[in-house]
Amino acid sequence: MALNLFGDVYAGRRVLVTGHTGFKGSWLAMWLRTLGAQVTGLALDPDTQPSHWSLLGLSDGIADHRVDLRDAEAVRTVFDNHQPEIVFHLAAQPLVRRSYRDPADTFATNVAGLVNLFEAIRACPSMRVLVNATTDKVYADRARPEGYRETDPLGGHDPYSSSKACAELVSDCYRKSYFSAPDSTVRIATARAGNVIGGGDWAEDRLVPDLVRAAASDQSLRIRNPSAVRPWQHVLEPLSGYLRLGQRLWGNVDFAGAWNFGPGAAGEVSVRQLTAQLGAHWPALRIEQDLAAQPHEAAILRLNCDKARQQLAWHPVWDIDTMLARTANWYHGFLESGRIGSADDLAAYIDEARRHGLEWAA
Repeated sequence: MALNLFGDVYAGRRVLVTGHTGFKGSWLAMWLRTLGAQVTGLALDPDTQPSHWSLLGLSDGIADHRVDLRDAEAVRTVFDNHQPEIVFHLAAQPLVRRSYRDPADTFATNVAGLVNLFEAIRACPSMRVLVNATTDKVYADRARPEGYRETDPLGGHDPYSSSKACAELVSDCYRKSYFSAPDSTVRIATARAGNVIGGGDWAEDRLVPDLVRAAASDQSLRIRNPSAVRPWQHVLEPLSGYLRLGQRLWGNVDFAGAWNFGPGAAGEVSVRQLTAQLGAHWPALRIEQDLAAQPHEAAILRLNCDKARQQLAWHPVWDIDTMLARTANWYHGFLESGRIGSADDLAAYIDEARRHGLEWAA
C-alpha cells in the first residue's frame, strides 16, 4: 500500500510525532508506520475512553513516550535519545470551550510547550524538518467570503484560537532567529487545517463524537451554533497535506512558512447542513438547538488553499459525502461489532488519490 508514497522520503527516517495518542496524531502515526518510518511518539495519556490510539494497538511498533510538553527536560531527553530527523507537532490543548474554562493550561501547553519543543530542536543535530500543525482559527475574525489566505492577519478571540495564533508567531520567530542562516539544516512550516472528522474521534465537545454518543443513547444532541460555517474534511486530508509538506521541506527550504489545508467550497457548510448529510448515513442522528448563551465563536470560517494547490500540488481527495459515509461506517462498525476500520479507510483514501493522479500518491 505504501510504496512510492511521498517519494519514499519517510522510509527509514526517524520521525517524531507529538500528540500521537490524540485523534489526528494516532492516524498520522499509523500512516507513518505504513510508510516505513521509525516513529517516536511524545504525548500525554489519551484523554478519552475509548481512544483511537489504544484501539489501533501500535505501541509495539512505536517508541511511545508519555511526556508533558511543559516539562522541558523530559522533552529534551526524548530528542537526545531518539535523534529525530522530522517532527510533526500535533500535541495541543485543542478544544475551544475547554480553553475558556482553563486558559492558563491552554497557553502553557500551546505556547510555552512549543517553546520547549523548539529549544529541544535547537539542541538536536539530527533535526531537518518541523511541520507545526496549528488551526484555521489563527486568523483575525473577518469572515472573508473568499476564505482566509496565509498572508491574512492573525488574531483569535478565545484562548484556544489566541494560543494558536501565538504558536504561529513563535514558529516564525524561531525560523527567522535561529534557522534562517544559509547553512541552517532545519526547515520549519506551519499547517493550518480546517475542522477534521473521521472514525476514532471521541473528544468532548466536538460535533461528530457528540452526535455518535447521542445516537448510541437514542437521544437528540443540542447544538449551540447550527448556522456556523466551517471547512469540514476527513482527518486523512490534512494529514496528506502535512506529509506532502514534510516531503517538500526535506529537499527545499523554499517550502518553509505557513500553509492552509482545507476542503474547498464544497466542504464549507454549516453545522446544520453537515448534520443533515451525515444523517443520510445514520438516520438515528437527531439535533435540536441549544438556546442558552454560548461563548463567542466565529460565525464563518473558510480557507483559501490556492498556495497548497499550486505549490505543493496538493488537493482534497474525498468529497463531503464520501467523507461522511466513511466516518459513519467506521462508527457503525465499531459500535456494532468492535471493528476498527482505520486501515481500510487509509487504503481506500490512497487508492482514490492515485486514481486522481495526485503527485504524492504516484
